[in-house]
Amino acid sequence: MYTIGIDYGTESGRALLVRVSDGVEIATAVHPYADGVIDERLPGSDQPLPPDWALQNPDDYLAVLQKTIPAVLQQAGVSPDEVIGIGIDFTSCTMLPVLKDGTPLCRLPQYRDNPHAWVKLWKHHAAQPQADQINETARRLGEPWLARYGGKISSEWFFSKALQILAEAPELYQQADRLIEATDWVVWQLTGVETRNACTAGYKAIYQDGAFPSRAFFAALHPDFADVVDKKMSLKLLALGDKAGGLSEEAARWTGLKAGTPVAVANVDAHVTVPATGHVGPGTLVMIMGTSTCHMLVGDALREVEGMCGVVMGGIVPGFYGYEAGQSGVGDIFAWFVENGVPPAYHQRAKAQGLDLHSYLAQEAAQQRPGEHGLLALDWFNGNRSVLVDAELSGLIVGMTLATTAPEIYRALLESTAYGTRVIVEAFEQSGLPVNRLVAAGGLPSKNPQLMQLYADVCNREINLIKSEQGPALGAAMHAAVAAGAYPDIAAAAKQMGGLSDKVYRPIPEHAHLYEALYQDYRYLHDLFGRSRKGEPGGVMKRLRELRTKALQAGVGA
Repeated sequence: MYTIGIDYGTESGRALLVRVSDGVEIATAVHPYADGVIDERLPGSDQPLPPDWALQNPDDYLAVLQKTIPAVLQQAGVSPDEVIGIGIDFTSCTMLPVLKDGTPLCRLPQYRDNPHAWVKLWKHHAAQPQADQINETARRLGEPWLARYGGKISSEWFFSKALQILAEAPELYQQADRLIEATDWVVWQLTGVETRNACTAGYKAIYQDGAFPSRAFFAALHPDFADVVDKKMSLKLLALGDKAGGLSEEAARWTGLKAGTPVAVANVDAHVTVPATGHVGPGTLVMIMGTSTCHMLVGDALREVEGMCGVVMGGIVPGFYGYEAGQSGVGDIFAWFVENGVPPAYHQRAKAQGLDLHSYLAQEAAQQRPGEHGLLALDWFNGNRSVLVDAELSGLIVGMTLATTAPEIYRALLESTAYGTRVIVEAFEQSGLPVNRLVAAGGLPSKNPQLMQLYADVCNREINLIKSEQGPALGAAMHAAVAAGAYPDIAAAAKQMGGLSDKVYRPIPEHAHLYEALYQDYRYLHDLFGRSRKGEPGGVMKRLRELRTKALQAGVGA
């Protein structure tokens, strides 16, 4: 028997065919999104998008199903009769407005040119004013749920984005019958039935202790927002591992699978990865490292952690509190530098050695001793998710001279993300949540061993690697096995289908000692630029960002 896990990432979607008995990965296929990340202009439009927008085309998600599932069946020679379930995971919060039948508003001709009709990707940060409003209102009204999100709701989360639609496109907001996470929308397209998962509701839509925030709270944000949950969402939430429904006749034609095949309740890419490590108990912090990094920790007690993205009972595995923190930019930072900051000579040297530019720079960076480059960077090139929860913060590199080289800057950027992870680990432990094991998953660990050694040295901890290079897709396939009844719960599935690699990165004592001093300097810069000070609530980073935004908006209107 087999299940299929479909992992929706930032740039592409991947299907993974997995054997249910032992988690062996049989076949995989990837389909890049035709429109990718829409952050410059809408498809078919010459009008630039404002700063900090990140959209997607929901039809790209359907193309993933239509292309990858038939491909893995063909590769493996597996019959549709042998596939007992499907599960999906998704970046989050990625949300969109739709009609009552699930039709995305961006498909309607009258809304095609309105950016608010499209999918708002997880890294859409243009809703920061709405996030600020939500946080200010919650503090003023003394909302108890705010502490479960580290004291701040992010611009990336559901209600920030929904409120932005209402504020900037009220007619479109009224036209939308439903506002829905993309992960739930895809399950809707697979089954023909709208369902909502408890995971995204808890972490991204402020669902705590069986309830969303009160109608009075939403009304305090905007009178027309009072009934956002009752009219545009759902009060019925399904648990992870539940069966959302069976594959519809239409989806069966897309995929080549049998109609009625069980489809698991939707999940989030980071959260679904934890069981794929084989460890679902307290104390294991899983870092899902890709364009960004999510830090997932299971605990047996409720704690308030500064800057955490959320804590939800049963949000990762049943019976435990699931904690989430994260860094908004990791792989994205390295890609930005490779695309924009490396002189031609390094391109030529990499080509001469038969290496891609990332591998060449990592190879050169690995020759340096800690501190040799004289640089220190803040990893906020895409804002700060944890622990400061501020999308308007920006990157910083200190110590550059006329002798600074591209590999040195590259190493400093790698190190900056390791420092950011250590801040998060320490925030958990200072709040009474022990971190006994670090596990790295996602696309980066297998591609960049130098990066993982830096993390071990900076954090002064051993780092295990997940056995699978497709952790989210494997986790989705595991939840499909539970939904299909092959395992009684995700813990049982994790024991048989998940696991860790034999590869372990151990800190080099001499390097760990040197990084201890550098980390203290990182914390100094972290607090200097990231925490509000008397008389300077926004700081220089925000003033620069404000000037940039005004200049760009003036250019858009010219």
